[in-house]
Amino acid sequence: MNIGIVCYPTFGGSGVVATELAKGLANRGHNLHILSYSRPARLDSFRTDIAYHEVDLSTYPLFEYPPYDLALANMMVNLIQFEKLDVLHVHYAIPHATSAYLAKQILNSNASNIPVITTLHGTDITLIGSDPTYKQVVDFSINQSDGVTAVSEYLKTETYRLFDIHKEIKVIPNFIDLDRFKQSQKEHFKKAICGEGEKIITHVSNFREVKRVPDVVEAFNHVLKNGVEAKLLMVGDGPERAKAEQKCRELGMCNHVRFLGKQDQVEEILSISDLFMIPSGSETFGLAALEAMSCSVPVISSNIGGLPEVNIDGETGYLCELADVECMGQRATEILTNEELHSKMAKAARKRAEKFEMDKIVTEYEDYYQEIKQSI
Repeated sequence: MNIGIVCYPTFGGSGVVATELAKGLANRGHNLHILSYSRPARLDSFRTDIAYHEVDLSTYPLFEYPPYDLALANMMVNLIQFEKLDVLHVHYAIPHATSAYLAKQILNSNASNIPVITTLHGTDITLIGSDPTYKQVVDFSINQSDGVTAVSEYLKTETYRLFDIHKEIKVIPNFIDLDRFKQSQKEHFKKAICGEGEKIITHVSNFREVKRVPDVVEAFNHVLKNGVEAKLLMVGDGPERAKAEQKCRELGMCNHVRFLGKQDQVEEILSISDLFMIPSGSETFGLAALEAMSCSVPVISSNIGGLPEVNIDGETGYLCELADVECMGQRATEILTNEELHSKMAKAARKRAEKFEMDKIVTEYEDYYQEIKQSI
């Protein structure tokens, strides 16, 4: 099949999943066309079976903000016409699903057999859902899609609760490349960071407010107060980094914390980690947690959104109430000071991650494409 995939190019979950899905489909012999306003972060090598199409935004004095949705729709029209797309798969409802509908209307009967599949990832529903500015557009765009998927049962439920959706939503979870995300021997790397044999707690995110990055620092402070010799690695960057750094200064623990910025090979950092912490205030799946679990790292997380569908309390780690940094610190201490418990949870984390193996989930998407193609 010739498959078009539309996504945001950022380090966030939706862009990562869309790009990795494109790679997985290409490995099965399909031709992929990725559309975005810049090259996706995970599209990091040249392949003849994956073509990247940059949506060009022309600037005019009339436009304070260039109309990306219209430029994207025009690009979709060109690809459907000249690349003979069999499926157009858009990740994120706004504006991608809206642009796809407009593209089909422009092509009219010539595009009637091109299925548009919309995958909902999270903030397109949970944040925009609380903003009446876009609600009717989201309602319409999702209902006009030929197929709709969500990355968790939680997100499916929230979509039906927040919007007037008449389409059936199929849950296809996010996935993991088990060969890439696995524990590897990086003892030299670990010794360079922890010369005294300290434990390593890691956090990975885009450092947006919803990730509650300062909570990681506070929870880690509880771990230190409990007498655990440990280091905290903060991977990523974003608007909340300054607050987290300031929190470290206030607590007088900067020598125990390292801010590493954005990292492409995050699996190498996870390989030397003893524990992963994700206290998010909103998380419709928890891809960062899954990546850690795949590297045999137990997880301490908040109990909101889709995280309980990934991190099983008492088995692969622990769940704590939102903002309960004392609970997170105490649970982290329990894991880091009990080798038998840590080993048990590390093995369970990897085993749990295997349920989200990439090839299995890519097959689900392939089957869903065929199902929707046959239904229209």
